[in-house]
Amino acid sequence: MSNEPRGRSRDGAPATYTALGLRAEAEPLAPGLHVVATPIGNLRDISLRALATLAAADAVLAEDTRVTKILLAHYGIATPLVAYHEHNAAVIRPHLLARLASGAALALVSDAGTPLVSDPGFKLVADAVAQGTPITAVPGASAVLAALVVAGLPTDRFFFEGFLPGKSGARRHRIAELAAVPGTLVFFESPRRLAETLTDLAAVLGPREAAIARELTKHYETVRRGTLDELAAALSSEDPPRGEIVLLVGPPGEADPEAGAADLDGKLRSAMQRHSLKDAASVVAAETGLPRRKVYARAIELVAEKRGGDAP
Repeated sequence: MSNEPRGRSRDGAPATYTALGLRAEAEPLAPGLHVVATPIGNLRDISLRALATLAAADAVLAEDTRVTKILLAHYGIATPLVAYHEHNAAVIRPHLLARLASGAALALVSDAGTPLVSDPGFKLVADAVAQGTPITAVPGASAVLAALVVAGLPTDRFFFEGFLPGKSGARRHRIAELAAVPGTLVFFESPRRLAETLTDLAAVLGPREAAIARELTKHYETVRRGTLDELAAALSSEDPPRGEIVLLVGPPGEADPEAGAADLDGKLRSAMQRHSLKDAASVVAAETGLPRRKVYARAIELVAEKRGGDAP
């Protein structure tokens, strides 16, 4: 594998890009896989380092070459594009790994934001690491972090879930599993499914504080805040919104174990009317602050009492 920096076009001329109306020459790029963050909407949200990397790379690996082509054209970058997405990843990945092994400098991008967040880049990076290829991060825009800082919800701890299951039953089951996470929950969601997801979140988690961040960094950027039940009711009476959606849900409230224990049975009986025993225990544990193991054990006892015998 060659360690010589890359960064010249096929005719030997330096690789270039245009920024702020000026043509700039890109520094030679070290061989390896360069993971480059791109704008999530506003094309100005890109670093000079990212532009130089995209210009100097031997190729840019893109989810949708049509999307990335717009970005490259905007900044006068002529680097060849290679499609790398979930539908062709298994076939094309060996060829990309071979190029990397031979000393190529490849830039990996997603359609928007930081690669490897809800895209197929992880497997390529993992395989590249396994074969000893250097991996370089070129950080920048992230829809997750952009949404967190405008939501008005706690940011000290958060859990990124991505997309929830499409069917309500599976979605509620997964939400129940997330109920006890002691941090802000971050989801991606499609506009057409947003109202249904909010309804399921409200049913499982109760009236937690939440925020809907739409079209971040774009002209029609909006952030709606409120409790889950308020937002669910509002979105259910409206046409589906347009654009990219990030949905955020605040963490469980401050735990009060003594108060939680006092009405534990009532909370469990109510939760078990809507959920399986396991999911009900997760929801009530998150609500009361009691250890999930203790809540689950009490749920089994309540089932046994109702049946008039030992629980299975």
